[in-house]
Amino acid sequence: MLSSACNDLVASGRDRKPSAFIQVAVIDPHKQDLVSHACTEIVEANKDPLFLTGVTFPSEFPASPETLVKLTVYDAKDKSQESGSFLGSATFSVGDLLRAKDERLTLSLRSSDGVCTAGSVVVSRLKMGEMEEVDVDHITTDSSTQKLFCGVRSVQCIFFSFVSFSLAVFKNPVCKVYRFQTVDSKWMLVREQMEECTLSFSIPKQLLSLYIQEDMMRVQDLRELGELSPHWDNLRKEVMTRYGGIISCYQETLAELDKITGCSFKPSCCKAQKSLEFIPINLHTQRMRVTCPRKTDAIYDIVTVGAPAAHFQGFKCGGLQRLLSRYEAEKKSFSTAYQCIYYSPEHTAKAQEVLSTMSLLQPLITSLADQLLQAAQEHSSPGLRDALKNLSDKTEQFVHTLKDELVKSALLALHAARPGYVSKNQKQNPAQGGQHQGHIHQGSDHNQSPAQGRPGHSPATAVTDSPVVCNNVEGSQTTTAGEGGSLPLKHQDSIPHHKEYDEEEWDRVWANVAKCLNCVIAMVDKLHEEDNSKQEPVPEQQLADVITSHNPGDWREQLCPVVTRLKECVMEVVEKAKRAMTFVLLQEAACSVPQGFLLQQRRDVVFSQALAALACGFVMRLYAGIQDKGFLRQLHLVGLVAQFESLLSTYSEEIGMLEDMEVGISDLQKVMFKITEAKSDELSDLQPLVCGQRDHFAVEVPLPRLVFQTLPEEIKEGKPLQVFPVLFNVGINEQQTIAERFGDISLQERINQKNFEMLEAYYKTLSEKLPLECLPCFQTQTDIKELLETLGQNVVTKKRKNVEILWIAGTICRRLNGIRFTSCKSAKDRTSMSVTLEQCALLRDEHQLSKDFFTPALNCMRREGCRIENVQKNIRCRKYAFNMLQLMAFPKFYRPPEGTYGKVDS
Repeated sequence: MLSSACNDLVASGRDRKPSAFIQVAVIDPHKQDLVSHACTEIVEANKDPLFLTGVTFPSEFPASPETLVKLTVYDAKDKSQESGSFLGSATFSVGDLLRAKDERLTLSLRSSDGVCTAGSVVVSRLKMGEMEEVDVDHITTDSSTQKLFCGVRSVQCIFFSFVSFSLAVFKNPVCKVYRFQTVDSKWMLVREQMEECTLSFSIPKQLLSLYIQEDMMRVQDLRELGELSPHWDNLRKEVMTRYGGIISCYQETLAELDKITGCSFKPSCCKAQKSLEFIPINLHTQRMRVTCPRKTDAIYDIVTVGAPAAHFQGFKCGGLQRLLSRYEAEKKSFSTAYQCIYYSPEHTAKAQEVLSTMSLLQPLITSLADQLLQAAQEHSSPGLRDALKNLSDKTEQFVHTLKDELVKSALLALHAARPGYVSKNQKQNPAQGGQHQGHIHQGSDHNQSPAQGRPGHSPATAVTDSPVVCNNVEGSQTTTAGEGGSLPLKHQDSIPHHKEYDEEEWDRVWANVAKCLNCVIAMVDKLHEEDNSKQEPVPEQQLADVITSHNPGDWREQLCPVVTRLKECVMEVVEKAKRAMTFVLLQEAACSVPQGFLLQQRRDVVFSQALAALACGFVMRLYAGIQDKGFLRQLHLVGLVAQFESLLSTYSEEIGMLEDMEVGISDLQKVMFKITEAKSDELSDLQPLVCGQRDHFAVEVPLPRLVFQTLPEEIKEGKPLQVFPVLFNVGINEQQTIAERFGDISLQERINQKNFEMLEAYYKTLSEKLPLECLPCFQTQTDIKELLETLGQNVVTKKRKNVEILWIAGTICRRLNGIRFTSCKSAKDRTSMSVTLEQCALLRDEHQLSKDFFTPALNCMRREGCRIENVQKNIRCRKYAFNMLQLMAFPKFYRPPEGTYGKVDS
């Protein structure tokens, strides 16, 4: 890094002091091309200015001893740096600077005629106070040589190089450096680095593929429902047509995204573009690295992204939160119009969960059963025990998943929807005719189960009349209808119910799985006993019905019949339960036409943006904490909090954006992360992968082998890692002023209260499972409990634009090792004010930034830092999209310096 200062500058007017700034250009020694490279801030009315903004050399302009640097000093006419009068220039080589005494050069500034001296410029390689022993060779950029753990000089850091991680996910770095004075008159070095994230596009594209795959599977499930009565068949056709429309739309969007190459962020001006609606707006990471005298380097990360919202679909009728509430309230009337059975959101979610779990467990049980037979083939007692334990665990999980009356009631409803079905009432009263019971609709509590009866059987319970009986195996149970038969199914007006359907059939089929498992366990126990006893006589008591005579030495032959029967029973249960749950979803989809499908598309769009941001933040946080044992322990024992800060107003269109964002962030609770070992160290093999369905997604984060081997065993074994998303919103602009005085801010108040309770619950869980010593240390030793109490008080306090809520929530997040996100409509203007303010507050609170330098540092970051570069990337203009009238409504510390804002098309 190069620092600069000027002495004895002479302004064009003798009666005034110049307001100087320096433009830095690099001269290629081979091509002799002059390339504008950087610019310092303006130092007003000072003939001896000391510039806080430093100069680094990025990878596209690598510094070598032959590199020539030209410094041109201007006297700014206004604060925008758009115009200024030339004062003088000087040129030097990097080699001259490195050879100079104390690595410091004093150069005379030559005026335009090359004769007159306009003062001098002092260039030095920045020295960090009393940290001469610390390597501060920052001429090359982070992206190519910087180690991830900047303050550590251990051998372990060799393979944790920043480049090996970041190039897979992060790209196009923008780096800015500054020097600020501390309270003890030392200098700290501050480096900002902003990067794009490849997950901006890769995560949405993977999600689109999964959405298409899931919806195509839904269509196939509907086809496999079998023959239905004309009424239900017509509904099925209409639903399949709707699914086909969504599939076609998503395929077109995915094809358009596949055409885009090389781009890794969506600029704010494209936020309403249909082909890019799944892509998060202006997603970037920002890292601040601080080097202070006699202290270990510190890094502070934040992810900035436009509020996840369906901009293309618009906000005329509100956002997801309002639309979903209205839809659920109206769905009953939809079900009446379409002659469907009304199922509550909880029932629909349960049906999706059952389908998802079955699709995962059924092939897994089959595979584990085959492993058991393989262990038997090898006559391996340890292998047999391990395979049996895994098989038992997964089978019992399978049985427990289906222990729900929804499945049985749905099978009844499906039976009533078959062609030629006539209810008992219709047989007794043929003249009445009319609608059968499957078309009657619930008029009571929507959260009540569609059918209530006796509890389902436990995995160890058997039912009579079963094709599989283990009545002489110790531990097995058999009950008769008279002893433990089912209670009558409670009739509800929304569920068809008739005596002719065998209501106990599902119980028998379901319980057969548990009974078959008992038989497998009994047989394995018997094989072990025989193996242990060797030549001892065979016990008189034998397994009946399913265990026939056998050769005592052939384990596989003895196990094969019961294992095969287990697989058959599992398959039979899957087929029945799948049809039942598909029928539930058919009714949900039928009474959702067309509103439900449109809402699902909107929710898919918002979730895609939110997940891309979360995955980006998780990867960045994981990379930063890969050597922190306390962090890794927290990660697998409790999970991480992901704190989203929003600056949206509760007025006009931004209400809809906030309503979208609330649902999108809440839906992230369905996401789990898993860390895997990469196939190789190739960048393509280090890309995170998404799998799953809408009710549950998993993001796999691959790490290089050497890194993966250092992780705790729980993580290496694939333990799902949880993230707890929380959202806090405080509007700060002039629209929020209108909302607070004349409108309604209840949405903001409800969001903050609800998420405060979630954050408090997370901390309670964390403190119960993890010693607080695992959390990071900060200079400000305020207890987290106290911070939570203060946050709770601020959440309920009626105070306009109470930005302290955001400050305290952000502090708590960092203290809890969490992931920080900041959003506004486009993550460009208000977000920039918030990020720079947070960075300067960290410098003040954690690194003793001098109070005299707080405002200059804040203005310097906003005028010349990464955030103004972000604005330039988005709208091709270095102006924040504010006007003077708007800024009068902003809280004081959220106002940019004069000359950096204006009316622009954002």
